[in-house]
Amino acid sequence: MSSTNSHVITCKGIVSWGKGEPLKVEEIQVEPPKLYEVRVKMLYASVCHTDLLLANGIPIPVFPRVIGHEGVGVVESIGEGVTGLREGDLVIPTYVAECRTCENCMSEKTNLCLKYPTRYNGLMLDGSSRMTIGGQTAYHALSCSTWCQYMVINLNFLLKIDPKTPLPNATFLSCGFSTGYGAAWKEPMLQNASSVAVFGLGPVGLGAIKGAKSRGAIKVIGIDKNPMKEAKGQAFGMTDFINPEQSDKPIAELVKDLTGGMGVDYSLECTGVPLLINQAIQSTKLGTGKIIQIGAAEEANVNINILELLFGRTLKGSIFGGLKPKTDLPIIFEKCKNREIQLDELKSHEIKLEDGNKVSELLKQPDCVKILINI
Repeated sequence: MSSTNSHVITCKGIVSWGKGEPLKVEEIQVEPPKLYEVRVKMLYASVCHTDLLLANGIPIPVFPRVIGHEGVGVVESIGEGVTGLREGDLVIPTYVAECRTCENCMSEKTNLCLKYPTRYNGLMLDGSSRMTIGGQTAYHALSCSTWCQYMVINLNFLLKIDPKTPLPNATFLSCGFSTGYGAAWKEPMLQNASSVAVFGLGPVGLGAIKGAKSRGAIKVIGIDKNPMKEAKGQAFGMTDFINPEQSDKPIAELVKDLTGGMGVDYSLECTGVPLLINQAIQSTKLGTGKIIQIGAAEEANVNINILELLFGRTLKGSIFGGLKPKTDLPIIFEKCKNREIQLDELKSHEIKLEDGNKVSELLKQPDCVKILINI
């Protein structure tokens, strides 16, 4: 069966033309879906700091790049070979796939599919793009480009969701909050009555706080230099707050002051800032401390205090919070439906697609947590 809609759609999307260049709204031509692909009409998207890294050419500088990897939309048309989806289905993109047949998907040790690995080069699985701007190839963000009225995505990076799901919740759960939640709930298999430090209280960090509390953590320390984040952290279950700018002590010492000098069982580092990575390591208990590195930043290489690791601590990287999209995301959606997880505190700003060039400035505002883009 060929695509259910074979024409090219011209629509608007937010584009990065190069490192340091302002984001621009452009007219984009979106091709029909090919084998195992789906074209999605986007309804809402949201902003993740990773989008700004991609806009600046990190990790791969390919331009023009149509930005966005968080969002929710409806299936507009399907390509050959697509099963389990039909036009009108509500879906979210996931930049991690789950084929359920490869060695990694069959394992409980990782969520990184070997058959359909995470895409960074801005191209579809066949090495081509489905978008052009005035005849010039335009690159996708990760597996998708959600800051666009229409996008094409491989079936394996889509998840069908309940049509009754509130649309803002759906887009927030497609990456940021879920990443943090999974990093505490799934990644370290956090033990009951544990102590946890969360570095950075953006949407990922707030998700980490909620994930830690859902696993029975009794002390959850939130760390952020923005005093407005204290109330947000408390709303998701934080027990203690550290503002590093209110003390001359290193963060690790402040954490130990709150834990009887011992440090925490787990540190969840959500910023990617090199200095904070080392502070996260030093904040954990000698011999048993576990550090989950979630945040990414412009620096690909950082200096790690190896001595702190040699004394029995474990540093582990995490993509998408260790979540397997088909297996774990439906559980998180169900928790939201049952109000075990409430996401009302996340949205701080809502803008229209045409105002996408304002994203960078909005993120600098102290009250900014999550920006919703109404497409």
